[in-house]
Amino acid sequence: MADDGSVQSGTVWPLPKFYFQVTWDGNVMSFQEVSGLEIETQIIEYRHGDNPVFLPSKMPGIPKAGNVTMKKGVFTGDNKFWDWYSQIKLNTIKRLPVVISLLDETGAPQMTWTLQNCWPTKITGTDLKSDSNEVAIETIEIVHEGLTIAT
Repeated sequence: MADDGSVQSGTVWPLPKFYFQVTWDGNVMSFQEVSGLEIETQIIEYRHGDNPVFLPSKMPGIPKAGNVTMKKGVFTGDNKFWDWYSQIKLNTIKRLPVVISLLDETGAPQMTWTLQNCWPTKITGTDLKSDSNEVAIETIEIVHEGLTIAT
C-alpha cells in the first residue's frame, strides 16, 4: 500500500543544513557558513604495452583533502582567527582539531565531521562599504590532514 502521508516518519526527511555547531580547540564557536567539507582520491592511470584493451586501468592513489572555509560575524575584542594565524612560523604552527556537527531540532549531533591537524592558511577581513547595511563578516580558510565522518 502506498504511503498516504497521514503518518510522518522521522527517518524519511533529510536534515536541514542551517542548524550546526563548530567546536574549535574545545571551544564552541558560532559561524554563519562552513564550506569545503570534501575529500577525494587522486587517480593513477596505468596501461601496459601488450594490453588488448586500448584504455588505461584506473587505480586509487593518494587521498587529497580540500580546504575548509568558515565565515563568521566580526565582534569587538574577538581576535581568535588572527591570534591563531599569528602563531605561524616556518614549519611550526599549533595544529588543532576542528569538529563540525549537524544538529537535529533538539540540538543533538546527527552527523559529525572531524578535521585533524588543522591550521589557518588564509584569513580575509570584512569588506567595507559606506552605503551598506550588512553585518561585517570575516573568513578563515583552514587546511587539515584528514576528515572523518560519524553519524
